[in-house]
Amino acid sequence: MPRYVRSTAILLELETTYGVDPVPTAGADALLASNLGYPDFVANNVDRGNIKPYFGSDQQLVGTHYQKCSFDLEIAGSGTAGTAPAWAKALLACGFSETLVAATYAEYKPLTDNQPSCTIYWYDSGVFHKLTGAKGTVKPMLKVGEKPVLHFEFTGIYNTLTAAAVPAVTLTAWQQPLVATDSNTADLTFGATYAAGAITGGTTYPSLGLETDVANKVDFTPLIGRESVEITDRQAALSITLELTAAQEVSFMADVLANTYRAISMQHGLVAGNTVLIHAPQVQLFNPKKAALNDVRLLQYDGRLVPTTAGNDELVIVAK
Repeated sequence: MPRYVRSTAILLELETTYGVDPVPTAGADALLASNLGYPDFVANNVDRGNIKPYFGSDQQLVGTHYQKCSFDLEIAGSGTAGTAPAWAKALLACGFSETLVAATYAEYKPLTDNQPSCTIYWYDSGVFHKLTGAKGTVKPMLKVGEKPVLHFEFTGIYNTLTAAAVPAVTLTAWQQPLVATDSNTADLTFGATYAAGAITGGTTYPSLGLETDVANKVDFTPLIGRESVEITDRQAALSITLELTAAQEVSFMADVLANTYRAISMQHGLVAGNTVLIHAPQVQLFNPKKAALNDVRLLQYDGRLVPTTAGNDELVIVAK
């Protein structure tokens, strides 16, 4: 009897104690995911390398090992302003903090210390994979003409595979997303100020959207007596493609040469409870490149997201 790829369920719950399974449930912790990267077994195998009086391979021994997986979660609100969206737990396990302001907004900023971890249950057509002590990195994507997503990549501690049926999951917490279009998404804004879940001021530019990458450095650390997954650094970045006037292109090039910081923001969504805001207060633009869409001149820039002197604020994600 064949096993079907679509017979899959993914559950994720935050850990109270690092590496201790909090037992995610199909009723409360199921992910509505797409673009799946199924759990990979990653091993540092050790070659025995013994000499024998003939050619041929020698045995390898399975050494330190862990698991990796990836998936996309749709960017949408919770349905209620000030309530954590369904993707919040996955974001927290990528080294983010959470601030909930009742009936107003949910705010997420990156962390350096005391990073949350999670346990992931992945049911793949009769086989149960469990990743404990998992931490990851994330790429928020708001690209024109596409559904907005958070692309997650997680690394976790390997647990023995078992056979288990795919559970029936509850997905009612997941709201329907809006495609990133001119009518659903506010223009990319430069120079805005962020406070209390809202941006004010700034100058807007037509664009192809906003691609960001938290770019956490996620490492599996194998010690005798303790295995762990650690986020040891991040180098957050973004990519934008803009329609600029000739004068604006000249001005942007001057900023590139002067290493000037610009705040960059984008808001997606139309109503309270299903609106998401991404804000970076200090972005250094570099790598300017000519681009085009339907023979219309566009300009593409890479950006480095730099924390302010307060730290841990180079990227803010808000659901409201």
